Amino acid sequence: MSDAQTLIENRPPSVAALFLDRVTATPDAEAYRYPVPSPSGEGPDEWKSLSWGQAAERVRAIAAGLIELGVRPEQRVALAASTRIEWILADLGIMCAGAATTTIYPQTNADESAFILSDSASRVLIAEDAAQLAKAVEKRGELPDLTHVVVIDPSGLDQDGGADWILTLDELEKRGAARLEKDADLVKERVGAITKDQLATLIYTSGTTGRPKGVRLPHDNWSYMAKAIAATGLVGADDVQYLWLPLAHVFGKVLTSGQIEVGHVTAVDGRVDKIIENLPVVRPTYMAAVPRIFEKVYNGVAAKARAGGAAKYKIFQWAAGVSREYAKASQDNFRRTGTASVPFALGAKHKVADALVYSKLREAFGGRLRACVSGSVALAPEIGYFFAGAGIHILEGYGLTESSAASFVNPGEAYRTGTVGKPVPGCEVRIADDGEILLRGPGIMEGYHGLPEKTAEVLEPDGWFHTGDIGELSPDGYLRITDRKKDLFKTSGGKYVAPTEIEGSFKSVCPFVSNILVHGADRNFCTALIALDEAALMGWAGENGLGGKPYAEVVAAPETVAMVEGYVKELNDKLQRWQTVKKFRLLPRDLDVEHGEITPSLKLKRPVVEREYKHLLDEMYEGAREA
Repeated sequence: MSDAQTLIENRPPSVAALFLDRVTATPDAEAYRYPVPSPSGEGPDEWKSLSWGQAAERVRAIAAGLIELGVRPEQRVALAASTRIEWILADLGIMCAGAATTTIYPQTNADESAFILSDSASRVLIAEDAAQLAKAVEKRGELPDLTHVVVIDPSGLDQDGGADWILTLDELEKRGAARLEKDADLVKERVGAITKDQLATLIYTSGTTGRPKGVRLPHDNWSYMAKAIAATGLVGADDVQYLWLPLAHVFGKVLTSGQIEVGHVTAVDGRVDKIIENLPVVRPTYMAAVPRIFEKVYNGVAAKARAGGAAKYKIFQWAAGVSREYAKASQDNFRRTGTASVPFALGAKHKVADALVYSKLREAFGGRLRACVSGSVALAPEIGYFFAGAGIHILEGYGLTESSAASFVNPGEAYRTGTVGKPVPGCEVRIADDGEILLRGPGIMEGYHGLPEKTAEVLEPDGWFHTGDIGELSPDGYLRITDRKKDLFKTSGGKYVAPTEIEGSFKSVCPFVSNILVHGADRNFCTALIALDEAALMGWAGENGLGGKPYAEVVAAPETVAMVEGYVKELNDKLQRWQTVKKFRLLPRDLDVEHGEITPSLKLKRPVVEREYKHLLDEMYEGAREA
């Protein structure tokens, strides 16, 4: 039996048990860092730390407080908050009480929040602030199971006239501490009673269509994931992780389990607008992100170079080309020989480009970044190669909410851009006859909450889970995702088109794109709806006689349309004839979560976008026979 198998098979029944083991092993070691805004609201945040022992004190108090509120094992406690230290402490407190966390994105509207609270039969809601509380107050009549709301940030609450079913997190912890004074072993006993198949987490898929489904993830899923992440060898006890991903999403959540097993430091701050500011302060050695972040960084660097004048932009374009060439050559050579060497002339060019461009880019990431893990949606290979050649190694991974997130990840030095790597230890994979990826292993969900028919549609009796993704395995086990099964479409000419592949290619070609949707099901050619990145576009506008005009006006300008048309032509030159984008329309604004066009994990909701912009799609196909 391999070391990895031994590590995974000798796992405790829950992450709650794993957490208490970690606290016993390294009580004084630093566990978390988190920002505290300056009292004036001006100037940089102050970063504070919690040791494992200090974190455990709060976790035990939260767990005991929930038990004091009457929460029993497996009952649901909902958590509606952004990524912050209290989210992690609350989640651990819920699990240590033997209860199950129902995750809710803070952006979720009142109707959908009420549906999730009702469908999950959540007894308690831990809400970030007055705004999250207001959703529960508005819908309380529809929530007979909800007995209490615990508010993390009490700013703006009516302290005098507050209802007895509302309390602050601080009050909950005080209640829990008082209970522990009478019953010191309360939490230890609850954790000791947890079985591996007991429900730990209920994550509602944000869903690109219809009502979200609750994915039931028992304690064993997270315990397995913690051990599997450690077994990959990608992270060690000396690492510093920067965690900003939404913790309501399975990708963010799984990172908290891996950290507990490995014992490294995690800096927590979910404010996306603070990422660039935080990186040089935190100086992480690794972090996880979604492709949109890398696309924005790439577009930002390109825009900055362009703003510096023609000479500076030419240097950037040259350096970007060298970076991609260097990454491809080094990865190809590593695959063949086990060493990442490149030809001497390419190495010399790379050294010059490093001094001019790449070193500054690495410093912007804090200067210590060994690797980034990218997931949720596909990263355009050309963007991956750019960062790889610049010394920022992006290890793409793959998984779903139903598989507890981390099913595949690229293996360190042997990573291959354009693939999602190899299965993590303990995960089995096979490709069905129609190309669908099937997974089996300890990370697979128990099923959909209250939906046995839906569960049976995707989960075979022998444990194989149908992912709905299309992919192919290399002879040595690397997986490449080609598209979502349901996203593939056939043109009226009978040709299959994988839209996400075309969309990813366009993002690597056009530095101004934010979102793109390729359409063409049962049509005789492909079209695209394109949303442009405001920051990058407005910089270009200032240089092209459109400065001072509002975004919507710049997007509608003939000059902008002509500029994008050039990039569409560049894209089409790389595609098969039936894949080419014959027409496109620029959207008057970017797609966003608030309008329901993308999920909180930044996945495109195709039916929503196609429905909203049906008039633009129809317009492009008018007179299609003559096109």
